[in-house]
Amino acid sequence: MTPDTILETRGLTKEFKGFVAVNDVNLRVRRGSIHALIGPNGAGKTTCFNLLTHFLEPTRGQIFYNGREITGSSPASIARMGLVRSFQISAVFPHLTVLENVRIALQGKRGSSFDFWRSERVLDGLNGRARELIAAVGLSEYESAVAVELPYGRKRALEIATTLALDPEMMLLDEPTAGMTHEDVERITALIRRVAENRTVLMVEHNLSVVANLSHTITVLQRGEILAEGDYAGVSNDPQVIEAYLGSGHG
Repeated sequence: MTPDTILETRGLTKEFKGFVAVNDVNLRVRRGSIHALIGPNGAGKTTCFNLLTHFLEPTRGQIFYNGREITGSSPASIARMGLVRSFQISAVFPHLTVLENVRIALQGKRGSSFDFWRSERVLDGLNGRARELIAAVGLSEYESAVAVELPYGRKRALEIATTLALDPEMMLLDEPTAGMTHEDVERITALIRRVAENRTVLMVEHNLSVVANLSHTITVLQRGEILAEGDYAGVSNDPQVIEAYLGSGHG
C-alpha cells in the first residue's frame, strides 16, 4: 500500500451458494478523501461494506487498512483500529437523552462500558467532550431530548455523533441520507463535509446529488464488479454507467 492509501481491497469476492455478490473488487481509498460507492440496486454495495467491516467473511481476497491486513479480524477489533461503520454499530439507546447517548459512546472509547463508579469529576469531563460532539453535529438544542423522540434527520446526526465519539480515523457511512427530507439531506451533507475535514469517509449513497456535492472519488459497482471509477464529472458521463442506471430503472 502507498502511504496515501488508507484502505485497499485485493480480489475481494463474496459468493452465496453459487451467486457472486462481490466479484474480484480492487478498491483503493485515498487517505483524507470522501469516497462514494454507488450503483444500481443489487450491485453489491452493502455486501462490500459488510465485507470491509467483517460482518461478512470474504470467500476470497484481502483487505488492508493503514498498511496492515485486516482480513479475518473481528468487527470489534477493526473498530478499535479506527475503521468505524456508522448506522450499523453505533448504538443509539432510544430511551436515553442525546447527552447520555454520546456519553456512553465516549465511555466505550475509554474501554469501560459503564463508568457508574467513577467520580463526578470524570463524568463531568465526559460531559464537556459530549457537548462538543453534540454541538459539532448541530444538536445542542436537543441535548436533553430522548433519542426516540428526535426527528429522523436529527436521529441520524446523533448516530454520527456517537460514531465520532469513538474518534475514528475512517468512517463508513451506509446510506447516510436515506429517507430524509430535502432540508435534512442538506444538513447531513454539510455535517459529513465537516467531519471529513480530518478523516477519511467511505459512503454508500443512492442520492446522486449528495454524491456529486461531496465525493472526491466515486466507484460504480454493477453486479458485484467495478464498472467505473473517477470523479463525478467523469463517472456521470461514462456511457456504461448511464446504461447501468437507466437500464435498471434508475434515473
